[in-house]
Amino acid sequence: MAFLGAAEVDKEGNVNVSKFGPRFVGPGGFINISQNSKKIIFVGTFTAGGLKVAVEDGKVRIEQEGKERKFIDQVEQKTFSGRYAAMNKQPVLYVTERCVFRLREEGLELIEIAPGIDLEKDVLALMDFKPIINKAPQLMDPRIFRPEPMGLKNDLLSMPIDERLTYDSEENLFFVNFENLYVKSSEDILRIKAIIESMLVPLGKKVNTIVNYDNFNIAPDLVDEYSDLVKYVMRFYKSTTRYTTSTFLRMKLGDELAKRDVAPHIYETKERALRALLQKKK
Repeated sequence: MAFLGAAEVDKEGNVNVSKFGPRFVGPGGFINISQNSKKIIFVGTFTAGGLKVAVEDGKVRIEQEGKERKFIDQVEQKTFSGRYAAMNKQPVLYVTERCVFRLREEGLELIEIAPGIDLEKDVLALMDFKPIINKAPQLMDPRIFRPEPMGLKNDLLSMPIDERLTYDSEENLFFVNFENLYVKSSEDILRIKAIIESMLVPLGKKVNTIVNYDNFNIAPDLVDEYSDLVKYVMRFYKSTTRYTTSTFLRMKLGDELAKRDVAPHIYETKERALRALLQKKK
């Protein structure tokens, strides 16, 4: 994942950081970094040249607007090609102090707005093009604009089970994200089972599945029960690969799966697991 600045952004999601009128500053390593990163987040202010922003009571207030627009109809030079990134399905976000855009094949989609910001006056009126707005933009996380800690660690460790399971209908791919999950009770296992059934039974077909076990943990007395669950849900899977960087977990969980006649191999990385899954699909 790469975090990069953006001096100019246009309606196709192109970014310019290298040429401004007669001034040519060059791209440096910008192109190599942006071309090779799996995900890109461009960050910077919404306007430039004298912009002054304040945050009060959890809301953003524009004290003085910048003189120069950064979201323009066409950038002077394409240091980053939005169209090429969209064609390659490279996830790209454009994050400013007042709003967030996401790159789509059709261009930039406005997806979030900061509390206290007026959509028409503070965003749309200061752009040379109209972004895609499929629905009302969500509010940016209000914790960003408050002084106390955001509690991100707790968010990462306590992600609800139903948010960890996703299904891509186009690829017929079921992704199980158990990273940082700690299974502490039989109720946790029953919850996992119920959600998988509710998602996959109505499909009426088996799915290709990949499971992320990075930093996965489970109470020792629940290993057998959890392994039984894995064997049970295999009835919904056409092919399955799993991965974790933990050597101990690969050995422990692999042994338990082997006892239940479930293919025990667990890969070290997501890339290897994906390659193996593609091979199985063929």
